Amino acid sequence: MPFIADRLSAIKPSPTIAVTQKAAELKAAGRDVIGLGAGEPDFDTPEHIKAAAKAAMDAGQTKYTAPAGTLDLRRAIAAKFKRENGLEYTPDQITVGVGGKGVIFNAFMATINPGDEVIVPAPYWVSYPDIALMFGGKPVFVACSEDNNFKLQAADLEKAITPNTKWLVLNSPSNPTGAAYSWEEMKALTDVLVKHPHVWIMSDDMYEHLVYDGFKFCTPAQVEPRLYDRTLTMNGVSKAYAMTGWRVGYAAGALPLIKAINMIQSQSVTHTASISQAAAVEALNGPQDFIPKNAEMFKTRRDLVVRLLNQCPGITCKTPEGAFYVYPSCAGAIGKKTPDGKVIASDTDFVSALLESEGVAVVQGAAFGLEPYFRISYATSNQALEKACERIKRFCEGLK
Repeated sequence: MPFIADRLSAIKPSPTIAVTQKAAELKAAGRDVIGLGAGEPDFDTPEHIKAAAKAAMDAGQTKYTAPAGTLDLRRAIAAKFKRENGLEYTPDQITVGVGGKGVIFNAFMATINPGDEVIVPAPYWVSYPDIALMFGGKPVFVACSEDNNFKLQAADLEKAITPNTKWLVLNSPSNPTGAAYSWEEMKALTDVLVKHPHVWIMSDDMYEHLVYDGFKFCTPAQVEPRLYDRTLTMNGVSKAYAMTGWRVGYAAGALPLIKAINMIQSQSVTHTASISQAAAVEALNGPQDFIPKNAEMFKTRRDLVVRLLNQCPGITCKTPEGAFYVYPSCAGAIGKKTPDGKVIASDTDFVSALLESEGVAVVQGAAFGLEPYFRISYATSNQALEKACERIKRFCEGLK
């Protein structure tokens, strides 16, 4: 329609949300569908966090807050960064957004001019390039091969940087692959970034606490203090605290950037819900013992899914370090035909036929910028995962 802004022609709806909605529609129509597309824990928000929200409502904390977030929450975030990451920030250097996506949106709006380049390692979370495109930015994709465990290599980063580079987006552990950077791997990247003072780093640490097998999480400003002033360290309570619907993301960085982000927020959503902020204070300051317990459950699910997927003809699946996703290759299925004669020419064909034939909803690798793969979220019950993998195996065995 002519009244719709031109900028919207550069972007598309979130593919992961689309898959989740499609699965819900099929279920509503009576289909037996197992949805493995949603990127959210199946655990409920812990009781002590919900109790804090109820107490805040009873205490009348139902009014507007500062656009940056309440001082109590920003102090809790500052304490978290110091306690867990060895990073010192004042409350003024912290902004609270409507989820992590809101923080990224505000940061790109505040900094990207038309033609500015944003380096996005692929596979990537689907929203990074589209948010950059919305503000006239140019996503620069750097393929991170399975041979390198889907991780950005220092030499490839060096090649991708130009005088127009504004941001590098790093997501560890990664959505969609679960890949996480060790201290040594992160240091190799930060050594490159030190040489290019015009490049800012957006570190998306949303899956920080979901790491397995003794893996030690690290974040760029922690590994290389010389990058502190040009790193936006972003996190939130959605994943580790099972609070996706509460919509609380946060970030810390240089004061001029945080002020710009807050100014934008003051003219858009104003702030995330006051009740959600009170709950997030309790999440960060309260008991943390449930987090490793949940992570251990996720690890069990990861191991189950990796083992079962590697039994499916045409599929291979690496074991990731973190998050709650696996990113298996379906290369062995490409070129084959379904029993009704449809050719599997791409990972998009693979996931479409899988949903149609077996009622298993996953997300195609094309949505994340690296084919031929697909993403499975194992943030659901062992029983559902076993059943889904049985169906995937049956589907693969039926390809000719």
